[in-house]
Amino acid sequence: MHNGAIMPSEVRHRVDRDHDYPLVRITGVLDDDTAAPIRAAILAVLATQPEALVVDVADLRVSRAAAVGVLREIREETREWPGSHLMLCDPADTPAWRATGWPIWPDPAGAFAALGPPATDHRAALDLDPVPGAARSAREMITEACGRWERPHLAGSACIVATEMVNNVVAHAGTPMRVLLALHGATMDVAVRDGSPVPPRFTGPVPVTSYGGRGLLLIDAVAARWGHLELPDGKVVWARLDGA
Repeated sequence: MHNGAIMPSEVRHRVDRDHDYPLVRITGVLDDDTAAPIRAAILAVLATQPEALVVDVADLRVSRAAAVGVLREIREETREWPGSHLMLCDPADTPAWRATGWPIWPDPAGAFAALGPPATDHRAALDLDPVPGAARSAREMITEACGRWERPHLAGSACIVATEMVNNVVAHAGTPMRVLLALHGATMDVAVRDGSPVPPRFTGPVPVTSYGGRGLLLIDAVAARWGHLELPDGKVVWARLDGA
């Protein structure tokens, strides 16, 4: 126990969702030891598929310049999915943060103003247990959302992707899951987050419904691209559908 002071190699974070976009305030010291928990905190928020994310580092001290590379890695790792707009807030204009590649603003208010208002009703999510019938519930959610978003032509492919992803969680991961759906102009993202660390492996067509089998073969056939994001408590498997 300690008296509450921030000690070397200690970091804390707080997620504030009382804004148009999530705001993560990180305090403490960024070094080789704290880079991993900072990464975990940011990825946990990005795994909810926000349209944008603002990270306030006003009270985060950089003890080793190379450690800021963790933010650069996050930017590259999440460029495809969820593809959220990332903003960093640093009133001191610390030179080390410029190496992250994140747009930097002096305060959260400026970052939120630059982002503008979020798109209305272009995100959907559904929590499911790993039980028979889970895929059907996912398809119902997707069909309803595609109709509401006037993208009925994407419903069939999105349902194929979601069915394979959900069924693989039921058959193999066996954990609760969250189905995520997002509209990006003409394209749509379908993603499933589960609690298993085992990544998907695509080795070509084999007659087995599993990651690395028919499931990923179907996803690969209908999606413009797909991949996965590793999380400290599992993963997200995602696919992007081209509506053009």
